[in-house]
Amino acid sequence: MSEEKVKSEETLSFQAEVSKLLNIVANALYSNKEIFLRELISNASDACDKLRYAAITQPELAAEDADFKIALATDKKARRLSVADNGIGMNRDDMVSNLGTIARSGTAAFMEELEKADDNPNLIGQFGVGFYSAFMVADQVEVASRKAGEKQGWLWSSDGKGDFTVTETDDAPARGTRVTLHLKKGEKDFLEATRLRQIVTTYSDHIAVPVLLEGDGEAEAERLNSAAAIWTRPKSEITDEQYKEFYHHVGHGFDEPWMRLHFKAEGVIEYTGLIFVPSTKPFDLFEPTRKHRVKLYVKRVFITDECEELLPSYLRFLRGVIDSEDLPLNISREMLQHNPVLTKIRKAVVKRVFNELKKKANKAPEDYATFWGNFGAVLKEGLYEGSDQRDDLLALARFHSTAGDDLTSLADYKARMKPGQEAIFTITGDELESLKKSPQLEGFAAKGVEVLLLTDPVDEFWLPAVASYEETPFKSVTRGGADLGKIDSAGEDDEDKDTAGDEPAGIEALIAYIKLTLKDEVKDVRSSERLTESAVCLVADEGDLDMHLERILKQHRQLDAASHRILEINPKHPLIGRLAERIGASGAGEELEQAARLLLDQARILEGEPLPDPAAFAKRLSDLVAKGLAAG
Repeated sequence: MSEEKVKSEETLSFQAEVSKLLNIVANALYSNKEIFLRELISNASDACDKLRYAAITQPELAAEDADFKIALATDKKARRLSVADNGIGMNRDDMVSNLGTIARSGTAAFMEELEKADDNPNLIGQFGVGFYSAFMVADQVEVASRKAGEKQGWLWSSDGKGDFTVTETDDAPARGTRVTLHLKKGEKDFLEATRLRQIVTTYSDHIAVPVLLEGDGEAEAERLNSAAAIWTRPKSEITDEQYKEFYHHVGHGFDEPWMRLHFKAEGVIEYTGLIFVPSTKPFDLFEPTRKHRVKLYVKRVFITDECEELLPSYLRFLRGVIDSEDLPLNISREMLQHNPVLTKIRKAVVKRVFNELKKKANKAPEDYATFWGNFGAVLKEGLYEGSDQRDDLLALARFHSTAGDDLTSLADYKARMKPGQEAIFTITGDELESLKKSPQLEGFAAKGVEVLLLTDPVDEFWLPAVASYEETPFKSVTRGGADLGKIDSAGEDDEDKDTAGDEPAGIEALIAYIKLTLKDEVKDVRSSERLTESAVCLVADEGDLDMHLERILKQHRQLDAASHRILEINPKHPLIGRLAERIGASGAGEELEQAARLLLDQARILEGEPLPDPAAFAKRLSDLVAKGLAAG
């Protein structure tokens, strides 16, 4: 190596997550090591797609070698396997960025799953690790590349143990990338033509770029895949296994697709689509950019995977391709933003997806419930954003409710509404089990009135945006009056109804005293018709923010001051009855003042709110318990 070459060599360290990942790969045994070749071929295919698109506006980039291909070559004596492409290639910065980091969101979640590898030795194969999977079979990996349009070639090299080097080199392809794997002992079967042929046919037959196995000497290269864009082929010619492998390729997912749509639209606008719904949540599902992952092709030429106008963000869990015959090949991203053809494609594709989801919901409700658990929170974003498909989204929506463990639709909820019930009642919170125990539900449960239990943060935002379903308004049980008086009670007998409005003597005086004692700590104190078992609860006034929404906004520092709440007391509760008797018999006193403050603290605890003075609460509680024990 010349002195000039030595000076150009850099030794760099992997990103921390990559080092951790490589340690897992290198120190565990996996039964499906062959997936490394699938990953390398997929990367090579993507590189060819990127250059094909770039050459539309810069034809000189591909002029000298316009036939894209991926070539596999073996050297049995040196125990080397190489995967080469003539795609876009990489320069020094690309290598550091693409091969030194995990260039994807959700890295932390990804690593959490990989840490479970001891319990699941096939985890690498299920989730895929892209380029890094090469270290499952190789103890040294070299990447020689020359970026299209640039003269300098670069060599990346690493043993996967923490560092990598980047060096200038003349021994790089004229354009594109060559990945060379120095195979570990015991991995020589990956040098056999029969084995390579089987892997490519199984995993990469759908790749739209020819995959060639180079022969020895003057032998002609053998083509291993059909190299036909799978979405252009008739459905009758494609097996379930081929569909699944294409899903793995296009979506970079390693689960089973939950649903697929393969369609061809003909007429005024012609386009083909092959779209999948994953069976598990992608790691980037809640990434702030909210980009969808469906690729746009024009006449089988890849255009972009960042076309915001192709699908709404609330369908970003979809994976697949849309191939248009009516968009120009040289269309720019600016033109895509306002293209009427794309607008029509978007509307038609969304309609197809919704129709298929409706069929699933009707024919396989349990299977659909799994889908909704994964992606329901994302779909509900469309309700908040004022989507044109709001009615379709409401029909697809499913909710937990107090009626049972199964999810319910809004249509089924309305069918179960009680005579006199004029609203769809809801309650929002962080956890389902906590919501089921909320004191605000007691009066509704006593009358057999169903309440929807909502635990997604987006629920706080789409509910006021939608306001109603089929002219029936949504109403939070934690805001305003309970409105239970008009509803017929299926479980109450005549005696219960006759005494429902009776209140013990002294309740009005007790309420007035609590108001005077608590002053500005609460907005109001009133008798409750929603409580049947608990002594107290907090509710928001009709025009105020819902309490759960206020907590969310405060957590994200979007709200400074909290609203004062209404304290509701249960006049039928023994504690409230005794306090009412006490104020009627002996008037106000220090014990009543402490009891009033304890009631407010109790309501705060039930609502999951922090106490402003925990030490004072503990002292009041201890004093009252001590006096009660002494009196006993």
